[in-house]
Amino acid sequence: MQSFTDCRDSQTQDEIWLTEHSPVFTQGQAGKAEHILNAGDIPIVDVDRGGQVTYHGPGQLMMYILLDIRRAKWGVRDLVSALEQSIVATLSEHGTYAYPKKDAPGVYVDEKKICSVGLRIRKGASFHGLAFNVDMDLSPFNRINPCGYAGLEMIDCTQIQGPQTMREAKNAVVKHFCEALKINQLVFKEGFDE
Repeated sequence: MQSFTDCRDSQTQDEIWLTEHSPVFTQGQAGKAEHILNAGDIPIVDVDRGGQVTYHGPGQLMMYILLDIRRAKWGVRDLVSALEQSIVATLSEHGTYAYPKKDAPGVYVDEKKICSVGLRIRKGASFHGLAFNVDMDLSPFNRINPCGYAGLEMIDCTQIQGPQTMREAKNAVVKHFCEALKINQLVFKEGFDE
């Protein structure tokens, strides 16, 4: 993501990368060590997105948005809202009411977090994106204060009405994200690790 962003120019086509990660804790630029309670055997990686610590692992949809926001005339709030609304709309299709919170980026269901959002803007372009819990082992979240919030409960789609497979989640989230920003031409890449 970093090299793609650093090497892009005004003609570079925007991309969305879709993947799952091996178990890893990522600590954002504002991250505080006290929010990592017991990493155990899971590696901790410092990353250049905003926010605090979170967990990534199999069964979690990672959607990285590599967009030229200067060219498209989008603001950071536009991107965050589009990411959050893509999850809200996806879950709504399944009859689940989900919502973003103004003071805590991400998407929630009954005050439990199902999706984390973290971005970085460099050279007028975005990278990083969202982490949507589809069907995963949530226990590693107990080793941290997710997103810097002690006691925040994390859930996935198996606990509510939502997409039950990664394929279903990918298709719906990308569709709703592109609709929110009126995007009709992108390159998609799947299945690689950061």
